[in-house]
Amino acid sequence: MTQTMKKLQYLPCFQEAEHTHQRIYLLAGDLGGTKTNLALFSALDGELDVVREQTYVSRDYANITDMFTDFLQHSSDTPVQRICIGVAGPVFNGRVELTNLSRELTTDEIRQATGVTHAALINDLEATAYGLATLSPNQLTTLHRGSASHAGNMAIIAPGTGLGMAGLFWDGQLHHPFASEGGHADFAARNDADIRLLKYLQEKYEIVSWERVVSGPGIRDIYAFLRDVEGYEESGALRAALQQGDESAVISKSALAGETGITKKTMELFVRYLGRVSADLAMKYKSTGGLFLGGGIPPKIAPLLETGDFYNHYIQGDRMAELLSSVPLHIVDNDKTALWGAAYYAQVLK
Repeated sequence: MTQTMKKLQYLPCFQEAEHTHQRIYLLAGDLGGTKTNLALFSALDGELDVVREQTYVSRDYANITDMFTDFLQHSSDTPVQRICIGVAGPVFNGRVELTNLSRELTTDEIRQATGVTHAALINDLEATAYGLATLSPNQLTTLHRGSASHAGNMAIIAPGTGLGMAGLFWDGQLHHPFASEGGHADFAARNDADIRLLKYLQEKYEIVSWERVVSGPGIRDIYAFLRDVEGYEESGALRAALQQGDESAVISKSALAGETGITKKTMELFVRYLGRVSADLAMKYKSTGGLFLGGGIPPKIAPLLETGDFYNHYIQGDRMAELLSSVPLHIVDNDKTALWGAAYYAQVLK
């Protein structure tokens, strides 16, 4: 598989990596609360090729660096010169407290475990932002075309195990990705049902952020609220399915299959909240260059986002509706975008 860092007609590229005209090998990773994707890449003159990939269950490793050493042991015939890992959490001076794993990881630990001198940690949504430069046109689904100019800042929102966000500052020529922890900002209730949901979640979490409703666990909690507070019925078959598998996946698949009860209502609320928090992000970053829906959930529920409900909730920005209408909206269909972004970033490590 090959993807190149070429400028796309509708997506201005980031500054291209410095080309040394020598092939180098990179270990890139996307470390999340549920799973970790690792890949060995070769890079030559801006072209990235995947040599080997592997997925790990993040919680299976008490020491995160054991994943990296295990992967490298199976790639021992290829010399790795640089490592970049995208991580779910804020990175400070090469150190991160992994938000959904309650563990710490540092670049020093990575260097010590792997013997690779050039290593970096970046926020996983910052990695996704860099990864946008590697996407081909068929890896984006456009929900709304926005204005014709498509110039300006861009933003990414990515619901999955958590709710990630990042921005891309436009300096007039290039985009500069930056990390954000906006998913942990307070959930904003707008109507009586929202207030009831807020109170329900306050009893469980005390502080209710957007991540508590716009994420995989958020889907489960919205479902439980509808069942336990709003009185929606749960069939025996659905209860059994929830006990057997990934609850958020069971709920969303049921809604996609046309179920008309509690799972449909759950996903209607999820789409509504995703639309509202996406509008918040677009207004805060003035992302007239585009807003991208990444992460694990949006590509899987694309039919629910394409009905118009998402956009109808997104556009309810009061006096900023015109600004919101100018923003192109895209679903990122490549769930490895953060992985590719980490590889993109690794090329310029020194």
